[in-house]
Amino acid sequence: MKAADIAELYRRLAAANPDPRSELQYSSPFELLVAVVLSAQATDVGVNKATALLYPVANTPQQLLALGEDKLRGYIKTIGLYQTKAKNVIGLCRQLLERHGAQIPHDRAALEALPGVGRKTANVVLNVAFGEPTIAVDTHIFRIANRTGLAPGTNPDRISEKLEKITPEPYRLHAHHWLILHGRYVCKARTPECWRCVIADLCRYKHKTPAAEAVPETPDRLRGRPLEGAGKPKRGGVGKRSAAAPIKPPRRPH
Repeated sequence: MKAADIAELYRRLAAANPDPRSELQYSSPFELLVAVVLSAQATDVGVNKATALLYPVANTPQQLLALGEDKLRGYIKTIGLYQTKAKNVIGLCRQLLERHGAQIPHDRAALEALPGVGRKTANVVLNVAFGEPTIAVDTHIFRIANRTGLAPGTNPDRISEKLEKITPEPYRLHAHHWLILHGRYVCKARTPECWRCVIADLCRYKHKTPAAEAVPETPDRLRGRPLEGAGKPKRGGVGKRSAAAPIKPPRRPH
């Protein structure tokens, strides 16, 4: 994709959503870190339901470590891979206390050294908690990068590096959220809603969905979708992979 088209793509996404936010609910960098670790191969909605019960009981490294792995599993058992995630959360709490004074490190290498934290999770924390212009590549952004021709590739880390390089400076801070939300609500895995896509004419996807094939909205499809004019979440982006995604990224640890 040409530089001018890339700039126009982001300009339109920014105009449509000037102040994008993570849909994970959190009130501290630590809560954000735990939520992102829990969100691997899970929906933000599912994670928010679990943390809404967990955080009032334990929302610091000390409190979660005192809670223990067994009790933590009880709070997050509705989330996929909850046993592994519980082990990782307890492990990262211990490491934060032992090496970082219970603070979230503002350093990629230190973040990626924590149990359960890979490049994607580190990028989300650096972007959302510390305001760094990083772009975490989840299944939605992987799909958009390839469908549109914005940053084609098969390796999420390489796509992340490419996106950070080609994204114009004024758009880098919010690029992650613009792309992930566009993938979640418009450029969907099963049936991309091309007829209402603001960047459709810039997109290189050959099999665009015409309006005639639009799936009628139902209460089930609308549930969880932000309504036009709705306010932002009071507290506080990586979602569940569709089984029918035409481009399927490799599974990666978070």
